[in-house]
Amino acid sequence: MEENSIGFDISNSKILDEVKIIKPSISNDLRGNIWTSFVKSEIEKMLPNKMEFVHDKFSKSKRNVLRGIHGDARTWKLVTAVYGEIYQVVVDLRKESRTYKKWEGFEISSKNKIMVLIPPFFGNAYYVKSNLAIYHYKLAYSGKYIDSDKQFTHIWNDKSIDIDWPSSNPILSCRDKTILK
Repeated sequence: MEENSIGFDISNSKILDEVKIIKPSISNDLRGNIWTSFVKSEIEKMLPNKMEFVHDKFSKSKRNVLRGIHGDARTWKLVTAVYGEIYQVVVDLRKESRTYKKWEGFEISSKNKIMVLIPPFFGNAYYVKSNLAIYHYKLAYSGKYIDSDKQFTHIWNDKSIDIDWPSSNPILSCRDKTILK
């Protein structure tokens, strides 16, 4: 694990080497806590070819919601839970990779402040464990934003991936119930 001058611990995923786990240092006192979630010079050095984060999105979901498995060929995603508890899953969907269809799960929450950096061609999915969660995506890509109609989607319970989800009956969108591309 590498710590930088701002106070992030950065490590590789145990299963998917290209995926980075970023743990900020957290200062607690009687008022609450404070931490840094993004420092351009520290976080963007993990991106290729001087790519920059250009887009932020938030998603609010209730308990038992499962979103994903989604991705595309050019977007880097830095994700975290700013409120609540989430079971984050990343799946390698690069057909030529030695870890093709391997996945790793991470417990991310507003308590631990863990962030996960997901490269292009990796599927992103998460399950909401708390009553309510707010999920933050920080996106880096070149060109125009790739919206859902141009993304790849694998069905959440794809047997060839075999993710061990916390629920066998999650709340899903129509897209997540049926599509396997």
